Amino acid sequence: MASAPTEPPAKDAPLHVAIVMDGNGRWAKRRGLPRKLGHPKGVEAIRRVVEAAPDLGVRWLTLYAFSTENWGRPAGEVAEVMRLLKHYVNSDLEKLTREGVKVRILGRREGLPPDVAEIVERAETRTAHNDKFFLQVAFNYGGRADIVDAARALVAEALAGKIDVNAITDAAFEARLSTGGLPSPDLVVRTSGEQRLSNFLLWESAYSEFVFPDVLWPDFTPDHLQSAIDEFHRRERRYGAVADDVLAAG
Repeated sequence: MASAPTEPPAKDAPLHVAIVMDGNGRWAKRRGLPRKLGHPKGVEAIRRVVEAAPDLGVRWLTLYAFSTENWGRPAGEVAEVMRLLKHYVNSDLEKLTREGVKVRILGRREGLPPDVAEIVERAETRTAHNDKFFLQVAFNYGGRADIVDAARALVAEALAGKIDVNAITDAAFEARLSTGGLPSPDLVVRTSGEQRLSNFLLWESAYSEFVFPDVLWPDFTPDHLQSAIDEFHRRERRYGAVADDVLAAG
């Protein structure tokens, strides 16, 4: 389990919001369209949310775009997702760079088509020195696979004598996850009304709050994000402790 923060963040502290962008295929099917035609509309929602997020108090945004399990979807749909990733980077990278957005792609690079791997590398390299806003896109990502990869890295370091087994801590493990270096998400949002993580940020979301709006991702707007953040701020985060007022009441 991820280490618990020592105290809740201040109400005005910048947030890390992670989103499972669910519902593209269902959005298309409800309109009598092939599933793959929901994904371009999903990209439009990405643009809306990325643009609005900084003004809503979000500094880190992590989007679940394509999981390790999604390779099992129809070949035409997978090809469309790959095409859209390339199109999004090609069309938006310079704008993201100008606006100080640092892009990081989470997930395994092995198995990606060469042209997709190249554009992932280009997006990260081009924005490497930005620090105004952080955009992480989980692509060919699985939470279990990421945990396994981090464990393998630690084992390899221990066998090479670079780290003592007794020195392995939560922090050491977290540093070797693909999300290493950024804070864990304060809020995880999954659209479409489904209420599960689907192998997303399993370690990192140990102390996150969850909101499940009943709206398909292509219809998701900054107003929906604001509502989720408002709900987050209404909650009391105790990280396993007991609130002072509960203690006072006995």
